[in-house]
Amino acid sequence: MAKKKQIGRRIEGWKAKSWYKVYTPDNIGRAYLGDTVANDPEKLIGRVMVTQLSEIANDYSKQHIKMKFSITSVAGDSANTDFIGHEVTRDYIRSLIKRRTSRIDAHVAFVTQDGRKTRLTVTCFTLSRANDSQQHELRRLLIDETLKLGTSSDLNLLVNGIISGDISKEFFKKAKEIFPTRRVEIIKSKVELPKKV
Repeated sequence: MAKKKQIGRRIEGWKAKSWYKVYTPDNIGRAYLGDTVANDPEKLIGRVMVTQLSEIANDYSKQHIKMKFSITSVAGDSANTDFIGHEVTRDYIRSLIKRRTSRIDAHVAFVTQDGRKTRLTVTCFTLSRANDSQQHELRRLLIDETLKLGTSSDLNLLVNGIISGDISKEFFKKAKEIFPTRRVEIIKSKVELPKKV
């Protein structure tokens, strides 16, 4: 009997919950992310949704990029989100690493023009092994270019540049002037949500 009562309570608790449709921010086309459930819309605030960029961009070539969004507000049965970061899958990164080549990582923290604290990891993959001074020069280039771009852009412009790959292409053009380069990728980003006033 005790078990039946417990199951009954569980069913009642589940009935009290509502489903909400979750969407990406307007600047990423307000794409549908999926559904989530809660018994109180306030409990959705801060919940993180992760999806592949290929799902929201309808581009299969971007399935190696994981996008992260945090729910910031709820209106009716719709939950709105803010972009909080992305990450390239380890398998994809491994596919870019070849023998007798170099991988140079640059970790850069900055504040965008619209006041968003952001951290990017930009990685350069070379065609042959670079010596220490060449690696130092490439890392310095990535840091300088990321800081220049990040502090002069608002978050929307930055995110769109990451998604489209335009930023990586620009960095690649500059990197290959220093040393033969196969690819430059922004492999990770992390964005702090604005503080509530």
